[in-house]
Amino acid sequence: MPVYRLGRRIEFPPVEHAEDGLLAVGGDLSPERLLLAYESGIFPWYDEGQPILWHSPDPRFVLTPDLLHVPRSLRRVMRSGRYRLTMDTRFAEVIAGCAFAPRGGQSGAFGTWITPEMTSAYVALHTLGFAHSVEACEGGKLVGGLYGVSLGAAFFGESMFTDAPDASKVAFVALVEQLDRWGIRLIDSQVHTDHIARFGAILWPRRRYLAALRRALAVETRKGPWQFDPPGSTTGSR
Repeated sequence: MPVYRLGRRIEFPPVEHAEDGLLAVGGDLSPERLLLAYESGIFPWYDEGQPILWHSPDPRFVLTPDLLHVPRSLRRVMRSGRYRLTMDTRFAEVIAGCAFAPRGGQSGAFGTWITPEMTSAYVALHTLGFAHSVEACEGGKLVGGLYGVSLGAAFFGESMFTDAPDASKVAFVALVEQLDRWGIRLIDSQVHTDHIARFGAILWPRRRYLAALRRALAVETRKGPWQFDPPGSTTGSR
């Protein structure tokens, strides 16, 4: 199948035309195009020096809160209160932490793709209330976190980083549990990683993912800034 070249119009070809996950090249990272991409089951993923590449892999790596697995050792860390967790308070710092985190030789969706252009694009989405971060701090210092995009009842995870033991894991579990309380139960991890697989994420055929995404998008989007529910709360409010 051909790889499509995008022009100025904010549109994408059908995702079924993706060749090994790669669907299109070009276009821009405007908020309008990014939001349409996520709504369509597409995301940008490319290294610095490349043109913008748009992907819709089959299968898709997905986590739902009912499948979340949290090791006992990590629960102990969470109960210890070692890390103070917040949402949407240091978005730009979190994305910078993800961009510059060492990845042990990994590339692609880990690190090198978070170019200055990508950073600016997601900061713009954050300003509009669609992109969100979770921060893990120790002694006032940011030591881990993650960010992603949310539309309807779906959350699209982008990247995470850690500078202290288990900091990003604690942030991730807290996010998944908060999303569950809000009714946001489709968590898109895009492509397989061993790290997220340990939490219970599984591969879905793209057709199943797109059907679940359509249902999720029928729900009103919870725009930011986000905050964790107070301790003891069982439901969130819009």
